[in-house]
Amino acid sequence: MDTAMAAVVRETGAFGGLLYALSPGEDALWLVVVAGVPHEFAAPWRRVALTDPMPVADAVRERRLVWVPDQEEMARRYPRPALVLPYDFALSAAPVTSSAEVRGGLVLLWPGARPPRLSSDERAAVEAGCRSLGGLLRQAADRGDPLPSPGRPRTLPLPAGRIVPPGAATEVAAFVDRLPGGSCALDTNGRITFVTPAAADLLGADPADLVGALPWEALPWMDVPEVEDRYRAALVSRGPQSFTVLRPPDTWLSFELYPDPSGISVRIVGADPAEGAPASSAGSAAGPSRAVLLYQLMHLAATLTEAVGVQDVVDQTADQLLPALGAQGMVLMTSEDGRLKILGHRGHRTEVMERFDALPLSADIPGTRVLTTGVPGFFATLADLQRDYPSTVHEDGMAAWAFLPLIASGRPIGSLLISYRRPHAFPPGERAILTSLAGLVGQALDRARLYDSKHDLAHRLQSALLPHSLPLVPGLKVAARYLPAARGLGIGGDFYDLIRLDRHTAAAAIGDVQGHNVDAAALMGQVRTAVHAHATVGAPPDRVLAGTNRLLTDLDPGLFTSCLYVHLDLAHRRACLATAGHPPPLLRQPDGRTGLLRVPPGLLLGIDPDTRYPTLDFPLPPGCVLVLYTDGLVEAPGVDFDDATAALAGLVEHADPTDLGALADTLIRHAPTPGDDIALLLISPGE
Repeated sequence: MDTAMAAVVRETGAFGGLLYALSPGEDALWLVVVAGVPHEFAAPWRRVALTDPMPVADAVRERRLVWVPDQEEMARRYPRPALVLPYDFALSAAPVTSSAEVRGGLVLLWPGARPPRLSSDERAAVEAGCRSLGGLLRQAADRGDPLPSPGRPRTLPLPAGRIVPPGAATEVAAFVDRLPGGSCALDTNGRITFVTPAAADLLGADPADLVGALPWEALPWMDVPEVEDRYRAALVSRGPQSFTVLRPPDTWLSFELYPDPSGISVRIVGADPAEGAPASSAGSAAGPSRAVLLYQLMHLAATLTEAVGVQDVVDQTADQLLPALGAQGMVLMTSEDGRLKILGHRGHRTEVMERFDALPLSADIPGTRVLTTGVPGFFATLADLQRDYPSTVHEDGMAAWAFLPLIASGRPIGSLLISYRRPHAFPPGERAILTSLAGLVGQALDRARLYDSKHDLAHRLQSALLPHSLPLVPGLKVAARYLPAARGLGIGGDFYDLIRLDRHTAAAAIGDVQGHNVDAAALMGQVRTAVHAHATVGAPPDRVLAGTNRLLTDLDPGLFTSCLYVHLDLAHRRACLATAGHPPPLLRQPDGRTGLLRVPPGLLLGIDPDTRYPTLDFPLPPGCVLVLYTDGLVEAPGVDFDDATAALAGLVEHADPTDLGALADTLIRHAPTPGDDIALLLISPGE
């Protein structure tokens, strides 16, 4: 596997790659091999759900190669990874397959300074590499070989630099020493591998203390985000980078970074502050000690902006935080009626969580104390936890815990538990970043609870406005379906109704009020009531729509409404309909022939109070099926309306007309992804 991975990176001309494996029975990809870059860079994406807006998820889900040529395109198409790695680089993602089965995904990284398109040779090398890796993953699965532990990808050895002949080492050292300023070298993990005496003098440190150390750890005044950020930029973009930093008390130093696959060469010279040095200086130790923690913070922020409901917040928090922090457990808690409420958890046994759910907030446990006080608690070992909470029973299998307050609008609304299976020290920098992460989760949770409340209110309003059940009309079979829009509050203005007028007559209506909000739903209720009122006094279809139109014109709601009304004469087996800008219905004849009823069009309701609505009379033979629907059932971006209705007619024609419920389910199942809500009413007269 390692040899094949190294080969595909080399033969494609990429500088690095990430190999993901698709876990059996799980809709997620796990990072198993990293090549060419430190595995810490991929920490936020060690686990990628197939539904995540990420290049590798798209490639695997859609079975195609995804190409992102530059930083601008990455920001446009995939803002989450672009926020975490805001550098100029190119990326490809492709499915790893074997025997037509997807086994995983391959991500390859290129420097930003390259042609904007993959060449045919590069594309062929990517595809060949995916086939090779797919075969190896299949063989491993057949042998029962386990994948690397989730969250612990294997890192391939990086290529070594050019070997200097023994006789030339002295000349190389002399050459470097003669250059002005100082020089040092970093490996791809950021550690110093070589430093000249002049560089050590400029840095104010002993060379022995520098070699093998990270600059921002060995030199406290370099522990500012900009330093590690430029190192990351050089490593990811594979282009030169520079920055200026203050060495206390008053020495400005300029750094120039020159990367290649084996590491980074650094030139250090004195800088003139008058030429414009940034205000970077020795920072407080209270800040994060590594820029990567800041990137994890930004990544979670970007992810949580996409969370809608409370369950989304639970899932996104667990999916992003646990791999990035190296933690194994998470619990999200809030309060309800003076008691603790467990909203969700990961890595903890359900029976343990059930014992804590609904405990009074007065209980002396860390989760309730953090929730009520807003003060975080960090326990590096079980002994630390039992020292503060002597009654604690160790039953969750964890060895270290961070209890974090979820703050929104300046008040605690819940608590977040992050837990580790091994003792874990929480230095000040990590405590600060964990608290910040919890703040993001708290804000997202507050928004999600508000959304869930609005969604519940909207759902109850929609349910109240639509008919709870359709009346039983002798000699008439009916089926109805309503599907809310996938966006917004899940509420809309689509409606349907069946009205029993007398023993042998009935009426049906279907309509669509513009919008997907409470205003649309409220107007829908008014329209349905008006149609019902005009119908029950025996008005014909044209007058039903005309009367409803005058009402809407007087109300002036600022929303357009389409409506179709049909009068059903079951005794004479005929029907009469009129439409106000609504899609024409379908009629399936008893012999299966299905087509649109070409209804003379009428103006939408609420525009002109004097509009007239032409009618269409047509026979209604036993065994036919009349299909009334709203535009959400057929409309989709880029699809012609006539083609969509023809496809709908084909579905109706080949379905079983005796089972209207199954037919309705079939039509809903084949509808486009519901960006719009859908109402559907099927009517069939009996013998």
